[in-house]
Amino acid sequence: MVQPDQFSERLGAIRIRFASALEGKIKDTYAELPHSSEAGVDAVNVVANAYRRIHGICGVGPMVGFAATGLAAKAVEDVLIDAYRSQRGLTAAETARLEQTLGLLAAAARAELRSNSAHSTSKNEG
Repeated sequence: MVQPDQFSERLGAIRIRFASALEGKIKDTYAELPHSSEAGVDAVNVVANAYRRIHGICGVGPMVGFAATGLAAKAVEDVLIDAYRSQRGLTAAETARLEQTLGLLAAAARAELRSNSAHSTSKNEG
């Protein structure tokens, strides 16, 4: 049986790993944006990779103290899901919505990263 301290340590490690990868995942999705609407296999792969990346943020974020980031990621996921399921690139309208929702995700992530960083710093000082 996992002891409460061990659970907290494990959850803390997951939180740190999530936080350290979060900005990179958002940047990677932004970087691939120009290739998400092209016809062909490349766009399908770009959309699939972006969907999986964002889906992970949706699932893990709220569990490790990033509720607003998880909600913002869900909005991004909602843009990607039809193209992902249909195995196609994004339409022009979807690309515009993706760019907008990614901006909101990046803002939410920055705010929660600052908040979690300040929280962990004050915890360590006490």
